[in-house]
Amino acid sequence: MSDAPRRKGLGRGLAALIEDVRPDPAEPARAEATAPIDRVRPNPDQPRKRFDETELDALAQSIRARGVVQPLIVRADPNHPGDWQIIAGERRWRAAQRAQVHDVPIVVREIGDAEVLEIGILENVQRADLNPIEEATGYAQLIERFGHTQEQLASAMGKSRSHIANLLRLLQLPEDVQRMTREGRLTAGHARALVTADDPCGLARVIETRGLSVRETERLVKGPSPAQPAPRTASAPVKDADTRALEADLTAALGLSVQIQHRGDGGGEVRLRYRDLEQLDGICQLLAR
Repeated sequence: MSDAPRRKGLGRGLAALIEDVRPDPAEPARAEATAPIDRVRPNPDQPRKRFDETELDALAQSIRARGVVQPLIVRADPNHPGDWQIIAGERRWRAAQRAQVHDVPIVVREIGDAEVLEIGILENVQRADLNPIEEATGYAQLIERFGHTQEQLASAMGKSRSHIANLLRLLQLPEDVQRMTREGRLTAGHARALVTADDPCGLARVIETRGLSVRETERLVKGPSPAQPAPRTASAPVKDADTRALEADLTAALGLSVQIQHRGDGGGEVRLRYRDLEQLDGICQLLAR
């Protein structure tokens, strides 16, 4: 093994993060030991919270026939001495419980909290297993708990910065709308359109009832609420493509709804819509820099 220090932290990529577990990616990981399944615990920061019941049943049936083929990647549980915490493989662990397996193969590695969370996010995002709210929650944890920036996340995940920013904005939605998105009743596109809506919960129910497309949802959000139609005294001027693009860029960068209004004399105004006092405080701090 090389004596060069290992570079820890966000951005190494999933393969690099688990290189200790699988030194040769062409070979399957070999278990270092086995552990009683009741001494293995899921990571409480694992961003994935929902597991497909049908898939778990199918995997449990396979485990009954062949056992747990791929070992779980674990570390010593920092909160429960003597137990193990799952770094990767919670789905296999859950299926093994259903199969009434008493012991599971494990590979033990020393990995810090930030890298455990990153592996959880990367493992699921790259497999497209996370719903938009779970993915956004994972990114928010990396930013809030470990100080990573949206630019770092975008580079590490192979995503655009606007993708990260748009997902994080979904966490501004009311819990009812987030739950509908987690359950697949709304798509990420529907949820993004509702971020700037005056009544996101009411519109979410309309979207589900009518089976509206994302484009129809966007038109619904821009127009008057179905429950409270507002008469228009004068038609608003149509914004040019450059203005709309600038609004979208500022909205993604700030995580707030941004509107730009030009006047005929060449001046105009920029409006920022905040959802609560905490967001307002964030705007004040940003302007004070």
